[in-house]
Amino acid sequence: MPFSKFLTITFLSFILWTCGGTGTDKTNFSIHTDAEKNTVHYGSSIRLSLKNPKKLDVTSVTYYFNGKEVTESFEVLSKLGEQTVTATVNYGDVSEEITAKIIVLNNEPPKIYSYKIINEYPHDIKSYTQGLEFHNGELYESTGQYGESKLRKVDYKTGEVLKNIDLTNQYFGEGLTILGDKLYQLTWRENTGFIYDVNTFEKTGSFKYGKSKEGWGLCNDGTSLYKSDGTDKIWTLDTNDFTEKDHIQVYTNNGKIPSLNELEWIDGKIFANIYQRNGVVIINPKSGAVEGVIDFSPLKEKVTQHRELDVLNGIAYNPNTKTIFVTGKDWDKLFEVEVYVQD
Repeated sequence: MPFSKFLTITFLSFILWTCGGTGTDKTNFSIHTDAEKNTVHYGSSIRLSLKNPKKLDVTSVTYYFNGKEVTESFEVLSKLGEQTVTATVNYGDVSEEITAKIIVLNNEPPKIYSYKIINEYPHDIKSYTQGLEFHNGELYESTGQYGESKLRKVDYKTGEVLKNIDLTNQYFGEGLTILGDKLYQLTWRENTGFIYDVNTFEKTGSFKYGKSKEGWGLCNDGTSLYKSDGTDKIWTLDTNDFTEKDHIQVYTNNGKIPSLNELEWIDGKIFANIYQRNGVVIINPKSGAVEGVIDFSPLKEKVTQHRELDVLNGIAYNPNTKTIFVTGKDWDKLFEVEVYVQD
């Protein structure tokens, strides 16, 4: 087996987690599905039935899938991940509502991508890269670690720092993205994001996280922000009030992808680093389906090996060159690559 193919298969084995079903609270009834472990693939049909162990005189049952009324048998066309089935059961003068969880997987495996290195550029070996993004041909970077976190604008070809501000010691810098003339930067466990003027780096505001667990990665589609929190979820933020108005759960045909980290929006898809896996998944932002995987683990062997060297993190698309740039935490190189579907 070619070594590159072996690495890709190894990477896939790390990221594909299998799923199981979940139960319901104790009530007079429970919802039964014909799906093994309450797990179905997108586009397949599922049949629901009511378990009534006490033989109560049920007059009607109405089923709902994610709040929308469905028949006992229906085709599952929804976002991926854990979804809710509800039944409203009427018996006598009593109405009882029960719920169950099902897992929706993608209906096809992700495509395997490879890459070609086009250029290698210098990168600050002391930058614990958390966020990376191009804007007007220049590279912006957010770095982490308490007492070392910073926000930078960099000449990517030379590594020269064009502008820099340090975060105060209480903040651990995370992902960043630029929308219009505003630069947004996350912090890790401080439940705070910062807003800057992208031209001056003047801090113009801040925002708090709501439902999302922590601050990890950030990107945008030109209208909304997308935020990862170290789980399998990616949250959509309203840029007016920063409420988490929606989210996707990132799944393959086999299971969920945890530890989603740095994000980049490229041609209508979300590219996401997986923390500690030295790889990237390509995600459908509407469904959460993993449509592709890229194993970048060989790049780590091409940088200076030293005590603080950490994992791959940092992916940025340069619209001027139409190429992707990747680096890692405390890596001394920034790689410009082209990605393509592997034969």
